[in-house]
Amino acid sequence: MTPQFIRPIVWVHGDCLSPYGPALQAHPGAPAIWVWDDALLEEWRISLKRIVFIYECLLELPVVIRRGDVASEVLAFAREHAADGVATAFSPSPRFRAICDRLRDALPVAVLPVEPFLAYTGRLDLRRFSRYWATAEKYAFGQLPLFDDQ
Repeated sequence: MTPQFIRPIVWVHGDCLSPYGPALQAHPGAPAIWVWDDALLEEWRISLKRIVFIYECLLELPVVIRRGDVASEVLAFAREHAADGVATAFSPSPRFRAICDRLRDALPVAVLPVEPFLAYTGRLDLRRFSRYWATAEKYAFGQLPLFDDQ
């Protein structure tokens, strides 16, 4: 069951950078935050081109942009807005789950489902978009069946 909030904030993360994401749609006008994850940026050594792409996407969203430890920044933002909960979009990332666990120590968190771009059941390499797209585009445009057993 998804918690109901009176004064939520929305946490936008890298797996749902859309103005049509479920958390932004479910809570229009709620204060929203994006946090550049210092640890993740260091771990992944993300290229400047990718950072610029993400930043340009963020400029089209109603978000406050911060940098640092994601859970700490989201909780600070929630305190600043006297929020009674955090709404966000689902991510399959183990890092996402760990951040949600830390958030839940202080506030309820509603993780809203995301409609998948692609209903594919095989293995996808998510470390680089080009590797992901090399597999996904064939299925996205109907060149191959979606499921391995078809």
